Amino acid sequence: MTQSSLRGEGARSRARYDREPGADDSPRDPGGRDDSASDPRGGRRHRGGGGGTTAPHRRRRVLRWSATVLAVLILGTAGAGYLYYEHLNSKIKNDDLNLGDKELAEPTPNAAGQTPLNILLIGSDARDSKANQKLGGAKETFGAAPLADVQMLLHVSADRSNMSVISMPRDTLVQIPKCTDPDNDKEYPASNGRTMTNQSLGHGGPGCTVATWQELTGIRIDHFMKIDFAGVVAMADAIGGVPVCVDANIYSKNSKGEGSGLKLEEGTHPVKGKQALQWLRTRYGFEDGSDLARAKAQHQYMNSMIRVLRKNATLSSPNKLRRLAEKATEAITVDPELDTVKKLYDLSNELRKVEPKRITMTTMPNRYVGVRVEPTEDAQKLFRLVREDIALDGQDKKKKETEGSDDPSAAEDEIAVLVQNGTRTAVLGPANGRANTVAGLLVQEGFTQAAADTTAALSEDRTVVRYPKADLEGDAQALAKSLGIPLSSVEKSTNVSGVTLVVGADWREGDTYRAPKEDDRTPESAEALNGANDEACMHVNPAFTWS
Repeated sequence: MTQSSLRGEGARSRARYDREPGADDSPRDPGGRDDSASDPRGGRRHRGGGGGTTAPHRRRRVLRWSATVLAVLILGTAGAGYLYYEHLNSKIKNDDLNLGDKELAEPTPNAAGQTPLNILLIGSDARDSKANQKLGGAKETFGAAPLADVQMLLHVSADRSNMSVISMPRDTLVQIPKCTDPDNDKEYPASNGRTMTNQSLGHGGPGCTVATWQELTGIRIDHFMKIDFAGVVAMADAIGGVPVCVDANIYSKNSKGEGSGLKLEEGTHPVKGKQALQWLRTRYGFEDGSDLARAKAQHQYMNSMIRVLRKNATLSSPNKLRRLAEKATEAITVDPELDTVKKLYDLSNELRKVEPKRITMTTMPNRYVGVRVEPTEDAQKLFRLVREDIALDGQDKKKKETEGSDDPSAAEDEIAVLVQNGTRTAVLGPANGRANTVAGLLVQEGFTQAAADTTAALSEDRTVVRYPKADLEGDAQALAKSLGIPLSSVEKSTNVSGVTLVVGADWREGDTYRAPKEDDRTPESAEALNGANDEACMHVNPAFTWS
Protein backbone atom coordinates (compact mmCIF):
# COMPACT_ATOMS: atom_id res chain seq x y z
CA MET A 1 0.00 0.00 0.00
CA THR A 2 1.32 3.44 -0.85
CA GLN A 3 2.01 6.17 1.66
CA SER A 4 -0.68 8.31 0.09
CA SER A 5 -3.29 5.63 0.67
CA LEU A 6 -2.03 5.27 4.24
CA ARG A 7 -2.60 8.97 4.79
CA GLY A 8 -6.15 8.72 3.56
CA GLU A 9 -6.92 5.78 5.81
CA GLY A 10 -5.14 7.41 8.73
CA ALA A 11 -7.14 10.63 8.43
CA ARG A 12 -10.36 8.69 8.68
CA SER A 13 -9.18 6.67 11.65
CA ARG A 14 -8.06 9.71 13.60
CA ALA A 15 -11.44 11.45 13.73
CA ARG A 16 -12.20 9.97 17.12
CA TYR A 17 -9.61 12.02 18.98
CA ASP A 18 -10.53 15.12 20.95
CA ARG A 19 -8.49 18.26 20.47
CA GLU A 20 -7.56 21.19 22.65
CA PRO A 21 -5.65 24.42 22.15
CA GLY A 22 -1.98 24.57 23.10
CA ALA A 23 0.47 27.29 23.95
CA ASP A 24 3.33 28.68 21.93
CA ASP A 25 6.77 27.14 22.40
CA SER A 26 9.14 28.93 24.69
CA PRO A 27 12.90 29.27 24.13
CA ARG A 28 14.92 26.27 25.03
CA ASP A 29 18.49 25.75 26.19
CA PRO A 30 20.91 23.23 24.63
CA GLY A 31 19.16 20.37 26.34
CA GLY A 32 15.71 21.15 25.05
CA ARG A 33 13.83 23.15 22.44
CA ASP A 34 15.68 25.25 19.93
CA ASP A 35 15.87 28.89 20.95
CA SER A 36 15.96 30.01 17.33
CA ALA A 37 12.43 29.11 16.32
CA SER A 38 8.93 29.06 17.72
CA ASP A 39 6.34 26.46 16.98
CA PRO A 40 3.01 27.94 15.91
CA ARG A 41 0.18 25.66 16.84
CA GLY A 42 -3.53 25.73 16.58
CA GLY A 43 -6.06 23.38 18.14
CA ARG A 44 -4.89 19.82 18.33
CA ARG A 45 -5.98 16.48 19.72
CA HIS A 46 -4.33 14.65 22.56
CA ARG A 47 -1.37 13.19 20.69
CA GLY A 48 0.75 14.25 23.60
CA GLY A 49 1.35 17.10 25.93
CA GLY A 50 4.51 19.11 25.70
CA GLY A 51 8.00 19.77 26.82
CA GLY A 52 9.10 22.56 29.07
CA THR A 53 11.97 24.85 29.73
CA THR A 54 13.10 23.95 33.22
CA ALA A 55 16.16 22.02 34.33
CA PRO A 56 14.03 19.21 35.84
CA HIS A 57 12.41 18.81 32.44
CA ARG A 58 15.77 18.48 30.78
CA ARG A 59 16.75 15.81 33.24
CA ARG A 60 13.72 13.73 32.46
CA ARG A 61 14.09 12.32 28.99
CA VAL A 62 14.27 8.68 28.09
CA LEU A 63 14.73 6.33 25.21
CA ARG A 64 11.11 5.31 24.71
CA TRP A 65 12.02 3.11 21.74
CA SER A 66 13.05 0.30 24.07
CA ALA A 67 9.51 -0.06 25.32
CA THR A 68 8.24 0.39 21.78
CA VAL A 69 10.26 -2.58 20.55
CA LEU A 70 9.13 -4.51 23.59
CA ALA A 71 5.54 -3.71 22.65
CA VAL A 72 6.04 -5.14 19.16
CA LEU A 73 7.76 -8.30 20.29
CA ILE A 74 5.42 -9.06 23.17
CA LEU A 75 2.15 -8.11 21.56
CA GLY A 76 2.82 -10.77 18.99
CA THR A 77 3.37 -13.41 21.65
CA ALA A 78 0.41 -12.33 23.76
CA GLY A 79 -1.97 -11.74 20.88
CA ALA A 80 -1.41 -15.20 19.49
CA GLY A 81 -2.93 -16.79 22.60
CA TYR A 82 -5.95 -14.61 23.27
CA LEU A 83 -9.35 -14.07 21.74
CA TYR A 84 -9.89 -10.55 22.99
CA TYR A 85 -8.22 -8.84 20.03
CA GLU A 86 -10.94 -6.25 19.71
CA HIS A 87 -10.50 -5.17 23.31
CA LEU A 88 -6.77 -4.70 22.78
CA ASN A 89 -7.27 -3.15 19.37
CA SER A 90 -9.47 -0.45 20.86
CA LYS A 91 -6.56 0.68 23.03
CA ILE A 92 -4.11 1.18 20.16
CA LYS A 93 -3.92 4.79 18.97
CA ASN A 94 -2.97 5.55 15.38
CA ASP A 95 -1.83 8.57 13.42
CA ASP A 96 -0.97 9.33 9.80
CA LEU A 97 2.33 8.00 8.48
CA ASN A 98 3.53 10.95 6.42
CA LEU A 99 2.35 14.55 6.77
CA GLY A 100 4.75 15.92 4.16
CA ASP A 101 4.16 16.54 0.48
CA LYS A 102 6.82 14.18 -0.86
CA GLU A 103 6.45 10.47 -1.41
CA LEU A 104 9.54 8.30 -1.81
CA ALA A 105 9.58 5.38 -4.21
CA GLU A 106 9.22 1.88 -2.85
CA PRO A 107 12.55 0.00 -2.97
CA THR A 108 13.18 -2.45 -5.79
CA PRO A 109 12.50 -6.02 -4.61
CA ASN A 110 15.38 -8.49 -4.51
CA ALA A 111 15.45 -11.64 -6.62
CA ALA A 112 13.12 -13.36 -4.16
CA GLY A 113 10.61 -10.49 -4.35
CA GLN A 114 11.46 -9.21 -0.85
CA THR A 115 11.86 -5.57 0.18
CA PRO A 116 13.47 -4.00 3.28
CA LEU A 117 11.39 -2.80 6.22
CA ASN A 118 12.04 0.63 7.77
CA ILE A 119 10.39 1.58 11.07
CA LEU A 120 10.86 4.93 12.81
CA LEU A 121 10.79 4.62 16.61
CA ILE A 122 9.81 7.87 18.33
CA GLY A 123 10.06 8.70 22.02
CA SER A 124 7.81 11.59 22.98
CA ASP A 125 8.31 13.84 26.01
CA ALA A 126 4.53 14.47 26.05
CA ARG A 127 3.00 15.80 29.26
CA ASP A 128 -0.60 15.01 28.35
CA SER A 129 -1.52 12.94 31.39
CA LYS A 130 -1.10 12.92 35.14
CA ALA A 131 0.81 9.66 34.84
CA ASN A 132 3.38 11.27 32.54
CA GLN A 133 3.62 14.35 34.72
CA LYS A 134 4.15 12.25 37.83
CA LEU A 135 7.08 10.58 36.10
CA GLY A 136 8.93 13.81 35.55
CA GLY A 137 6.83 16.38 33.77
CA ALA A 138 6.73 19.91 35.06
CA LYS A 139 3.23 21.34 35.56
CA GLU A 140 4.01 24.40 33.46
CA THR A 141 4.66 22.17 30.43
CA PHE A 142 1.12 20.77 30.32
CA GLY A 143 -0.47 21.45 26.92
CA ALA A 144 2.75 22.44 25.14
CA ALA A 145 3.72 20.80 21.86
CA PRO A 146 5.40 17.41 22.32
CA LEU A 147 9.02 16.87 21.31
CA ALA A 148 10.42 13.82 19.52
CA ASP A 149 13.34 13.58 21.91
CA VAL A 150 14.20 10.04 20.85
CA GLN A 151 14.36 9.08 17.19
CA MET A 152 15.67 5.78 15.91
CA LEU A 153 15.36 4.23 12.48
CA LEU A 154 15.12 0.45 12.55
CA HIS A 155 16.02 -1.11 9.19
CA VAL A 156 15.34 -4.81 8.58
CA SER A 157 17.02 -6.18 5.47
CA ALA A 158 14.96 -7.48 2.58
CA ASP A 159 16.00 -11.08 3.28
CA ARG A 160 15.42 -10.54 7.05
CA SER A 161 18.95 -11.71 7.80
CA ASN A 162 20.11 -8.55 9.56
CA MET A 163 18.91 -5.38 11.27
CA SER A 164 20.47 -1.91 11.45
CA VAL A 165 19.50 0.87 13.84
CA ILE A 166 20.42 4.55 13.45
CA SER A 167 19.90 6.94 16.36
CA MET A 168 19.60 10.64 15.59
CA PRO A 169 20.53 13.01 18.45
CA ARG A 170 17.52 15.11 19.47
CA ASP A 171 19.36 18.39 18.88
CA THR A 172 20.40 17.59 15.30
CA LEU A 173 19.86 20.59 13.04
CA VAL A 174 17.63 19.68 10.10
CA GLN A 175 15.26 21.26 7.62
CA ILE A 176 11.74 20.33 8.72
CA PRO A 177 9.54 20.17 5.59
CA LYS A 178 6.08 21.61 5.24
CA CYS A 179 3.58 19.38 7.01
CA THR A 180 -0.23 19.38 6.97
CA ASP A 181 -2.40 18.12 9.81
CA PRO A 182 -5.27 16.24 8.11
CA ASP A 183 -7.52 16.72 11.14
CA ASN A 184 -7.90 20.43 10.55
CA ASP A 185 -5.89 21.05 7.33
CA LYS A 186 -3.53 23.26 9.32
CA GLU A 187 -0.29 23.80 7.42
CA TYR A 188 3.00 24.02 9.24
CA PRO A 189 5.41 25.79 6.87
CA ALA A 190 8.87 24.40 6.25
CA SER A 191 11.35 25.60 8.84
CA ASN A 192 13.13 28.85 8.04
CA GLY A 193 16.63 27.45 7.96
CA ARG A 194 17.65 24.50 10.09
CA THR A 195 16.10 23.75 13.46
CA MET A 196 16.20 20.95 16.01
CA THR A 197 14.80 17.69 14.74
CA ASN A 198 12.82 17.03 17.92
CA GLN A 199 10.48 19.92 17.08
CA SER A 200 9.09 17.98 14.10
CA LEU A 201 6.63 16.10 16.32
CA GLY A 202 4.88 19.37 17.17
CA HIS A 203 4.24 20.10 13.47
CA GLY A 204 1.11 17.98 13.17
CA GLY A 205 2.25 14.71 14.73
CA PRO A 206 4.58 11.75 14.16
CA GLY A 207 3.97 11.94 10.42
CA CYS A 208 6.01 15.15 10.28
CA THR A 209 8.90 13.43 12.05
CA VAL A 210 8.66 10.72 9.38
CA ALA A 211 8.64 13.36 6.63
CA THR A 212 11.70 15.03 8.18
CA TRP A 213 13.64 11.76 8.25
CA GLN A 214 12.73 10.97 4.66
CA GLU A 215 13.79 14.45 3.56
CA LEU A 216 17.16 14.13 5.30
CA THR A 217 18.05 10.52 4.56
CA GLY A 218 16.25 9.59 1.35
CA ILE A 219 15.12 6.42 3.13
CA ARG A 220 11.49 5.43 2.61
CA ILE A 221 9.87 4.78 6.00
CA ASP A 222 7.18 2.11 6.12
CA HIS A 223 5.94 2.48 9.70
CA PHE A 224 6.37 4.43 12.90
CA MET A 225 5.80 3.65 16.57
CA LYS A 226 5.64 6.29 19.30
CA ILE A 227 5.70 5.85 23.08
CA ASP A 228 5.90 8.20 26.09
CA PHE A 229 7.14 8.17 29.72
CA ALA A 230 4.24 6.23 31.22
CA GLY A 231 4.56 3.50 28.61
CA VAL A 232 8.17 2.85 29.52
CA VAL A 233 7.49 2.48 33.23
CA ALA A 234 4.32 0.43 32.73
CA MET A 235 6.08 -2.13 30.56
CA ALA A 236 9.60 -2.28 32.02
CA ASP A 237 8.66 -4.51 34.96
CA ALA A 238 6.92 -7.04 32.73
CA ILE A 239 10.13 -8.60 31.42
CA GLY A 240 11.67 -8.94 34.87
CA GLY A 241 14.51 -6.49 34.39
CA VAL A 242 17.19 -5.75 31.80
CA PRO A 243 20.88 -6.34 32.64
CA VAL A 244 23.09 -3.24 32.23
CA CYS A 245 26.69 -2.58 33.14
CA VAL A 246 28.74 0.33 34.55
CA ASP A 247 32.52 0.31 35.01
CA ALA A 248 32.31 2.16 38.36
CA ASN A 249 29.79 3.12 41.01
CA ILE A 250 27.52 5.83 39.61
CA TYR A 251 25.15 8.39 41.08
CA SER A 252 23.67 10.62 38.39
CA LYS A 253 23.23 13.82 40.37
CA ASN A 254 25.47 16.90 40.54
CA SER A 255 25.73 19.78 43.01
CA LYS A 256 23.00 21.66 41.13
CA GLY A 257 20.61 18.75 41.43
CA GLU A 258 20.95 17.86 37.74
CA GLY A 259 20.84 14.21 36.78
CA SER A 260 18.50 11.25 36.51
CA GLY A 261 19.06 10.01 40.06
CA LEU A 262 20.39 6.65 38.81
CA LYS A 263 22.46 4.96 41.50
CA LEU A 264 24.22 1.70 40.73
CA GLU A 265 27.26 -0.17 41.96
CA GLU A 266 30.04 -1.14 39.59
CA GLY A 267 29.25 -4.21 37.49
CA THR A 268 26.19 -5.70 35.81
CA HIS A 269 22.73 -5.31 37.35
CA PRO A 270 19.15 -5.88 36.15
CA VAL A 271 17.16 -2.65 36.06
CA LYS A 272 13.40 -2.35 35.77
CA GLY A 273 10.58 0.10 36.40
CA LYS A 274 11.72 3.52 37.57
CA GLN A 275 15.37 2.46 37.64
CA ALA A 276 15.19 1.39 34.00
CA LEU A 277 13.72 4.79 33.20
CA GLN A 278 16.61 6.44 35.06
CA TRP A 279 19.14 4.43 33.07
CA LEU A 280 17.62 5.49 29.79
CA ARG A 281 17.46 9.14 30.89
CA THR A 282 21.00 9.32 32.26
CA ARG A 283 23.28 11.86 30.65
CA TYR A 284 25.09 13.29 33.68
CA GLY A 285 27.53 10.60 34.77
CA PHE A 286 28.04 8.71 31.51
CA GLU A 287 31.28 9.60 29.69
CA ASP A 288 31.24 13.30 28.74
CA GLY A 289 27.66 13.93 29.86
CA SER A 290 26.35 14.46 26.32
CA ASP A 291 23.33 13.08 24.50
CA LEU A 292 25.77 10.98 22.48
CA ALA A 293 26.90 9.19 25.65
CA ARG A 294 23.28 8.65 26.61
CA ALA A 295 22.66 7.08 23.19
CA LYS A 296 25.37 4.50 23.93
CA ALA A 297 23.64 3.55 27.17
CA GLN A 298 20.36 3.28 25.31
CA HIS A 299 21.91 0.96 22.71
CA GLN A 300 23.29 -1.25 25.48
CA TYR A 301 19.83 -1.43 27.08
CA MET A 302 18.07 -2.27 23.82
CA ASN A 303 20.52 -5.04 22.92
CA SER A 304 20.24 -6.54 26.39
CA MET A 305 16.45 -6.31 26.33
CA ILE A 306 16.28 -8.19 23.04
CA ARG A 307 18.45 -10.97 24.46
CA VAL A 308 16.16 -11.22 27.51
CA LEU A 309 13.08 -11.38 25.31
CA ARG A 310 14.57 -14.15 23.22
CA LYS A 311 15.18 -16.24 26.32
CA ASN A 312 11.50 -15.65 27.15
CA ALA A 313 12.06 -16.91 30.68
CA THR A 314 10.00 -14.27 32.45
CA LEU A 315 7.15 -14.24 29.96
CA SER A 316 5.93 -17.82 30.22
CA SER A 317 3.00 -16.89 32.44
CA PRO A 318 -0.25 -16.21 30.57
CA ASN A 319 -1.22 -13.65 33.21
CA LYS A 320 2.03 -11.77 32.70
CA LEU A 321 1.48 -11.82 28.97
CA ARG A 322 -2.06 -10.55 29.39
CA ARG A 323 -0.98 -7.69 31.65
CA LEU A 324 1.84 -6.78 29.32
CA ALA A 325 -0.46 -6.82 26.30
CA GLU A 326 -2.82 -4.44 28.11
CA LYS A 327 -0.03 -2.03 29.01
CA ALA A 328 1.61 -2.21 25.60
CA THR A 329 -1.55 -1.41 23.66
CA GLU A 330 -2.27 1.53 25.94
CA ALA A 331 1.26 2.92 25.57
CA ILE A 332 1.83 3.10 21.83
CA THR A 333 0.73 5.20 18.88
CA VAL A 334 1.32 3.68 15.44
CA ASP A 335 0.57 4.32 11.79
CA PRO A 336 -2.67 2.86 10.38
CA GLU A 337 -0.89 -0.16 8.92
CA LEU A 338 0.05 -1.30 12.45
CA ASP A 339 -3.16 -0.45 14.30
CA THR A 340 -4.27 -3.96 15.29
CA VAL A 341 -2.74 -6.70 17.40
CA LYS A 342 -2.70 -8.96 14.34
CA LYS A 343 -0.64 -6.44 12.38
CA LEU A 344 1.76 -6.01 15.30
CA TYR A 345 1.99 -9.79 15.59
CA ASP A 346 2.93 -10.08 11.93
CA LEU A 347 5.56 -7.38 12.40
CA SER A 348 6.97 -9.16 15.45
CA ASN A 349 7.39 -12.31 13.36
CA GLU A 350 9.49 -10.37 10.88
CA LEU A 351 11.67 -8.92 13.65
CA ARG A 352 12.18 -12.30 15.29
CA LYS A 353 13.87 -13.62 12.16
CA VAL A 354 16.99 -11.56 12.91
CA GLU A 355 19.49 -13.06 15.36
CA PRO A 356 21.06 -10.65 17.89
CA LYS A 357 24.50 -11.21 16.36
CA ARG A 358 23.21 -9.65 13.12
CA ILE A 359 21.80 -6.52 14.82
CA THR A 360 23.94 -3.37 14.61
CA MET A 361 23.22 -0.24 16.67
CA THR A 362 24.70 3.05 15.46
CA THR A 363 24.52 6.77 16.18
CA MET A 364 24.26 9.17 13.25
CA PRO A 365 27.79 10.58 12.70
CA ASN A 366 27.72 14.26 13.62
CA ARG A 367 29.73 17.31 14.51
CA TYR A 368 29.00 20.20 16.82
CA VAL A 369 27.60 23.48 15.54
CA GLY A 370 27.69 25.57 18.67
CA VAL A 371 25.70 23.54 21.18
CA ARG A 372 23.79 21.65 18.45
CA VAL A 373 24.98 18.98 16.03
CA GLU A 374 24.68 18.41 12.29
CA PRO A 375 25.10 15.33 10.08
CA THR A 376 28.56 14.75 8.62
CA GLU A 377 29.69 13.17 5.37
CA ASP A 378 29.91 9.88 7.26
CA ALA A 379 26.21 10.25 8.07
CA GLN A 380 25.46 10.45 4.37
CA LYS A 381 27.42 7.24 3.87
CA LEU A 382 25.48 5.54 6.65
CA PHE A 383 22.18 6.63 5.08
CA ARG A 384 23.35 5.28 1.71
CA LEU A 385 24.22 1.88 3.19
CA VAL A 386 20.71 1.62 4.61
CA ARG A 387 19.11 2.81 1.37
CA GLU A 388 21.05 0.18 -0.55
CA ASP A 389 20.21 -2.48 2.06
CA ILE A 390 23.84 -3.13 2.91
CA ALA A 391 24.36 -4.77 6.31
CA LEU A 392 26.19 -2.54 8.77
CA ASP A 393 27.95 -5.53 10.34
CA GLY A 394 29.85 -6.21 7.11
CA GLN A 395 28.56 -9.79 6.93
CA ASP A 396 26.67 -9.52 3.64
CA LYS A 397 27.42 -12.10 1.01
CA LYS A 398 29.49 -10.76 -1.87
CA LYS A 399 27.28 -9.27 -4.55
CA LYS A 400 27.24 -10.81 -7.99
CA GLU A 401 28.38 -8.68 -10.87
CA THR A 402 25.49 -7.19 -12.84
CA GLU A 403 25.19 -8.89 -16.21
CA GLY A 404 24.46 -7.12 -19.47
CA SER A 405 20.89 -7.14 -20.73
CA ASP A 406 19.67 -9.45 -23.48
CA ASP A 407 17.46 -6.57 -24.63
CA PRO A 408 19.07 -4.89 -27.64
CA SER A 409 19.46 -1.13 -27.42
CA ALA A 410 18.21 1.40 -29.93
CA ALA A 411 20.56 3.75 -31.74
CA GLU A 412 21.88 6.53 -29.51
CA ASP A 413 19.99 9.24 -31.38
CA GLU A 414 16.75 7.28 -30.90
CA ILE A 415 17.00 6.96 -27.12
CA ALA A 416 15.03 9.61 -25.26
CA VAL A 417 16.83 10.50 -22.01
CA LEU A 418 15.55 12.71 -19.19
CA VAL A 419 18.34 14.16 -17.04
CA GLN A 420 17.62 15.12 -13.42
CA ASN A 421 19.76 16.96 -10.88
CA GLY A 422 20.24 14.76 -7.81
CA THR A 423 23.35 16.46 -6.44
CA ARG A 424 21.73 17.84 -3.27
CA THR A 425 22.98 16.40 0.02
CA ALA A 426 22.23 17.05 3.69
CA VAL A 427 25.15 19.49 3.84
CA LEU A 428 25.30 20.82 0.27
CA GLY A 429 22.66 22.38 -1.94
CA PRO A 430 22.14 21.18 -5.52
CA ALA A 431 24.85 22.04 -8.04
CA ASN A 432 23.18 24.74 -10.13
CA GLY A 433 22.41 23.88 -13.73
CA ARG A 434 23.81 20.38 -13.48
CA ALA A 435 20.96 18.69 -15.36
CA ASN A 436 21.31 21.13 -18.28
CA THR A 437 25.08 20.68 -18.38
CA VAL A 438 24.95 16.88 -18.49
CA ALA A 439 22.08 16.87 -20.99
CA GLY A 440 24.27 19.01 -23.25
CA LEU A 441 27.14 16.53 -22.87
CA LEU A 442 24.83 13.69 -23.90
CA VAL A 443 23.71 15.54 -27.00
CA GLN A 444 27.36 15.94 -27.98
CA GLU A 445 27.84 12.20 -27.46
CA GLY A 446 25.04 11.41 -29.90
CA PHE A 447 22.06 11.14 -27.52
CA THR A 448 20.32 13.94 -29.36
CA GLN A 449 17.00 13.37 -27.57
CA ALA A 450 18.48 14.07 -24.15
CA ALA A 451 16.66 16.80 -22.22
CA ALA A 452 16.99 18.32 -18.76
CA ASP A 453 14.28 18.20 -16.12
CA THR A 454 14.65 21.55 -14.37
CA THR A 455 11.70 21.01 -12.03
CA ALA A 456 13.33 18.39 -9.82
CA ALA A 457 16.10 18.87 -7.23
CA LEU A 458 16.66 15.33 -5.99
CA SER A 459 19.17 13.80 -3.61
CA GLU A 460 21.17 10.80 -4.80
CA ASP A 461 24.56 9.80 -3.44
CA ARG A 462 25.51 8.08 -6.66
CA THR A 463 24.64 8.77 -10.26
CA VAL A 464 22.00 6.30 -11.40
CA VAL A 465 20.13 5.37 -14.58
CA ARG A 466 16.52 4.25 -14.19
CA TYR A 467 14.09 2.72 -16.66
CA PRO A 468 10.39 1.76 -16.24
CA LYS A 469 10.04 -1.52 -18.16
CA ALA A 470 12.05 -4.44 -19.49
CA ASP A 471 12.08 -3.35 -23.13
CA LEU A 472 14.03 -0.21 -22.15
CA GLU A 473 16.70 -2.03 -20.12
CA GLY A 474 19.03 -2.27 -23.11
CA ASP A 475 18.69 1.47 -23.79
CA ALA A 476 19.41 2.29 -20.13
CA GLN A 477 22.49 0.10 -20.06
CA ALA A 478 23.75 1.61 -23.34
CA LEU A 479 23.47 5.07 -21.79
CA ALA A 480 25.32 3.93 -18.66
CA LYS A 481 28.14 2.35 -20.67
CA SER A 482 28.63 5.50 -22.73
CA LEU A 483 29.14 7.53 -19.55
CA GLY A 484 31.19 4.98 -17.62
CA ILE A 485 28.42 4.34 -15.10
CA PRO A 486 28.60 0.79 -13.69
CA LEU A 487 25.72 -1.52 -14.61
CA SER A 488 25.02 -1.97 -10.90
CA SER A 489 23.76 1.63 -10.99
CA VAL A 490 21.15 0.83 -13.64
CA GLU A 491 17.83 -0.06 -12.07
CA LYS A 492 14.23 -0.67 -12.98
CA SER A 493 11.80 1.78 -11.37
CA THR A 494 8.09 2.44 -11.64
CA ASN A 495 8.70 6.08 -10.71
CA VAL A 496 10.02 7.03 -14.14
CA SER A 497 8.25 6.99 -17.48
CA GLY A 498 11.33 6.55 -19.66
CA VAL A 499 15.11 6.24 -19.49
CA THR A 500 16.15 8.70 -16.77
CA LEU A 501 19.63 9.75 -15.72
CA VAL A 502 19.85 11.14 -12.18
CA VAL A 503 23.14 12.99 -11.74
CA GLY A 504 24.20 12.25 -8.18
CA ALA A 505 26.38 13.91 -5.57
CA ASP A 506 29.34 11.92 -6.92
CA TRP A 507 29.25 13.99 -10.16
CA ARG A 508 28.72 17.57 -9.03
CA GLU A 509 31.19 18.96 -11.58
CA GLY A 510 33.24 18.06 -14.62
CA ASP A 511 32.44 16.52 -17.98
CA THR A 512 33.57 12.98 -17.19
CA TYR A 513 31.93 10.65 -14.71
CA ARG A 514 34.30 8.69 -12.50
CA ALA A 515 32.63 5.92 -10.56
CA PRO A 516 33.56 6.19 -6.88
CA LYS A 517 35.52 3.38 -5.31
CA GLU A 518 33.20 1.01 -3.51
CA ASP A 519 33.45 1.37 0.26
CA ASP A 520 30.56 -0.25 2.03
CA ARG A 521 32.15 -0.34 5.47
CA THR A 522 30.23 1.26 8.33
CA PRO A 523 31.98 4.52 9.33
CA GLU A 524 33.88 4.30 12.60
CA SER A 525 32.20 7.54 13.67
CA ALA A 526 28.86 5.67 13.78
CA GLU A 527 30.17 3.84 16.88
CA ALA A 528 28.54 0.54 15.93
CA LEU A 529 27.52 -1.87 18.69
CA ASN A 530 26.72 -5.50 17.89
CA GLY A 531 23.50 -6.88 19.32
CA ALA A 532 25.20 -10.02 20.66
CA ASN A 533 27.77 -8.05 22.65
CA ASP A 534 26.90 -8.83 26.27
CA GLU A 535 30.13 -7.33 27.60
CA ALA A 536 29.37 -3.68 26.79
CA CYS A 537 29.80 -1.49 29.86
CA MET A 538 29.19 2.24 30.26
CA HIS A 539 32.14 4.36 31.35
CA VAL A 540 31.31 6.43 34.41
CA ASN A 541 32.57 9.99 34.67
CA PRO A 542 34.77 10.14 37.82
CA ALA A 543 32.86 13.24 38.97
CA PHE A 544 29.73 11.09 39.40
CA THR A 545 31.14 8.07 41.19
CA TRP A 546 30.84 7.21 44.86
CA SER A 547 32.33 4.81 47.36
